[in-house]
Amino acid sequence: MFNTTLCYIEKDGAYLMLHRIKKKNDINHDKWVGIGGKLEEGESPHDCVVREAFEETGLTLVSPKYRGLITFISDVCDTEYMHLFTATEFDGELISECPEGKLEWVDKSKVSELPIWEGDKIFFELLNSEERFFSLKLVYENDKLIYHKIDI
Repeated sequence: MFNTTLCYIEKDGAYLMLHRIKKKNDINHDKWVGIGGKLEEGESPHDCVVREAFEETGLTLVSPKYRGLITFISDVCDTEYMHLFTATEFDGELISECPEGKLEWVDKSKVSELPIWEGDKIFFELLNSEERFFSLKLVYENDKLIYHKIDI
């Protein structure tokens, strides 16, 4: 069991997306995801998302909003508790080379057309329609979503 963060940085109707193409043996290889990573010892989810955003993008998040908790259960990985954030304010300049893959601003209406996890489509819908904090449980077998439950 481990804790991670994920943030969707928003600007001009687009999310900053990361195309995961650089790491070998990456469960997210060739998928498009947000910015984030594993919590380090003693870090809060907020501390982690700010650190990871800076490391991966060069941007310093200003008041990221904690939007939800996603529980991932999989037959190939340990259970993951992902703390989901959005951010509309940031300082700094986007770096040209991300160690994880390629960064690109993607129109929010086009995100679901990218190769993303099936469960991500569910929380994108929640991010776009709900302002309240939510909890979402996603269960995968062989990389296929077999069950989900939303608690709002």
